[in-house]
Amino acid sequence: MTRPAGPAVSVVIPALNEERAVGRVVGEIPGGLAREVVVVDNGSTDGTAEAARSAGARVVSEPRRGYGRACLAGVAALAADPPDVVVFLDADGSDVPAEMPLLLDRIAGGCDLVIGSRTLGLALGRAEPGALAPQARYGNRLACALLGLLFGARFTDLGPFRAIRYDALLSIGMRDTNYGWTVEMQLRAARARLRCAEVPVSYRRRREGRSKVAGTLRGSVGAGAKILWTIARHAASRDDRPDRSAG
Repeated sequence: MTRPAGPAVSVVIPALNEERAVGRVVGEIPGGLAREVVVVDNGSTDGTAEAARSAGARVVSEPRRGYGRACLAGVAALAADPPDVVVFLDADGSDVPAEMPLLLDRIAGGCDLVIGSRTLGLALGRAEPGALAPQARYGNRLACALLGLLFGARFTDLGPFRAIRYDALLSIGMRDTNYGWTVEMQLRAARARLRCAEVPVSYRRRREGRSKVAGTLRGSVGAGAKILWTIARHAASRDDRPDRSAG
């Protein structure tokens, strides 16, 4: 694959049983923007891997289920030829890959981490009706309020669509293996005093299947509990508190 001009961008897409959506997601990534798309097959029992490969992605297998595990496996797969920037997005078609330049422009402007905020997009009328479930909105609001209170982090969303400089990603030492991945990245970024920003992004209803988090009571409760536990655990650790004397 010919490497595009400018920063080298790799896209990591964790995927679990997304055979019907993942190919379209890979195909919607703007041409020439990313040098590589890595789909991490997280123990799928359908044709997710084949669909992703047919769409032009490199497929990495991580059979141990867990959103964070899949993301960590995707990052590890980049180590042999590291990019400058890593973009994460979901495989279910809810994110809009065509908006990736919005995130990358802020990285180019000096940010280390840029979150695609569905909350800000919703306020601008860029979320499809029913795309962001009420429990997701309330959970985001609570988690972001706690991030501000405990870590001095100013976010409106824990959205999966995000871009981060590769060296910054390695420096914050991500460890979470499941639902706490997104909030861990944001609180670790705040603790490390990375330059963070948000941009409004669109958000679509799932075209196929049901969300593994917001689509079930068990998923919603499990994700919410893990997010709150992750915040509490880091807040209780002195090393995870922000250095408010700096800057």
